Amino acid sequence: MKRVVITGLGAVTPIGNTVNEFWESLNNGKSGAGPITKWDPEHYKTQFACELKDFDPSIYLERNDIRKNDPYVVYALCSTQQAIDESGLDFNLMDRTRVGVIWGTGVGGFDSFEKEVMDFARGNGTPRFNPYFIVKTIPNMASGIISIRHGLMGINQTVISACATSNSAIMDAFNYIRLGKADVIISGGSEASITYAAMGGFSTMKALSQRNEDPTSASRPFDVDRDGFVMGEGSGAMVLEDYNHAVARGANIIAEVLGAASTADAYHLSATHPEGLGAKTAMNLALEEAGLTISDIGYINAHATSTPVGDVSELKAIKSVIGNSGASPKISSTKSMTGHLLGAAGAAEGIASIKAIQEGIIPPTINVDNLDPEAEGLDIVVNEAVESEVNYAMSNTFGFGGHNAIVVFGKV
Repeated sequence: MKRVVITGLGAVTPIGNTVNEFWESLNNGKSGAGPITKWDPEHYKTQFACELKDFDPSIYLERNDIRKNDPYVVYALCSTQQAIDESGLDFNLMDRTRVGVIWGTGVGGFDSFEKEVMDFARGNGTPRFNPYFIVKTIPNMASGIISIRHGLMGINQTVISACATSNSAIMDAFNYIRLGKADVIISGGSEASITYAAMGGFSTMKALSQRNEDPTSASRPFDVDRDGFVMGEGSGAMVLEDYNHAVARGANIIAEVLGAASTADAYHLSATHPEGLGAKTAMNLALEEAGLTISDIGYINAHATSTPVGDVSELKAIKSVIGNSGASPKISSTKSMTGHLLGAAGAAEGIASIKAIQEGIIPPTINVDNLDPEAEGLDIVVNEAVESEVNYAMSNTFGFGGHNAIVVFGKV
């Protein structure tokens, strides 16, 4: 099996539109939450979200590219351009059939679909849909347009596994390269789901926090007073590359992907298994593939979304993996600052995990006033970043439908 490394990163998030801005905000405990500005949420129980701020896609894209694509594709194109730029790849010097894209999104062009259907409903029944309607809404279009933009002729596919999506995409890219089927794959995920329907749907499920009086304190994973997650939007991208290919071209290697695993809870449509059985299995499988034990892991970027049930099941799963080993990995949930990016969550949190390895800093879980008793015995980093050597980090993601996807990164 070939070794797989990371040679480029890109991020568009509610707390920063580049990797450096994102990382600085994480370390400063900056919340991205605030009142919704995209539309009037007056009649909604939840009236806030983690929107992008000061985001200017024209830095990377022409006006026509912005106009004809759904925001989730625009976010993807901007983050992937950052990652490609950092990687130093020159596709003109490469066999483009050996370079691919495996991208992820939970809901695809939800924003465009919603707008077109609402416009149709307000009309007289005449189907005057935008000619870009279909290509703006289908979930595979981000991966397709990334490949078209850069002339990449290798594998091109889209992964959807709800909030486990971008970890699933990264895992597929990892496996494809290590099997020798590609030299380079651009992977990650993007989401643009701060819309009428998405906010309304998750609110009806009682999944969203309703702390309208203080949005910045609403996302509070592991805190006993958590009342739901905060919707976020954005994108995270990685350039995954065969180690020998990266060395041969003199690339700056950022980190290594050592293992990944995916399992199913086979339990419930939207709730995680109460004992975290599927999550536990996935973590153990990812560690086994990486050739590590839980004692080697210096940092776990937890999926923890700030929901009453989900956070506890993950804590139980982590405790089960630790068992009697005496391991004490540091744990935090960066969703306390970014909100929940749904299908883009794993990519953004993978970047946070990689930066923790690079910098020896663990970003905090903010808004923790009263730590959940279930966290007793675990080293949860709360409210302030801490310095700690990290050689290996684990990124956890779980999604509706019982999906669990775990990726383990390491220092090179």
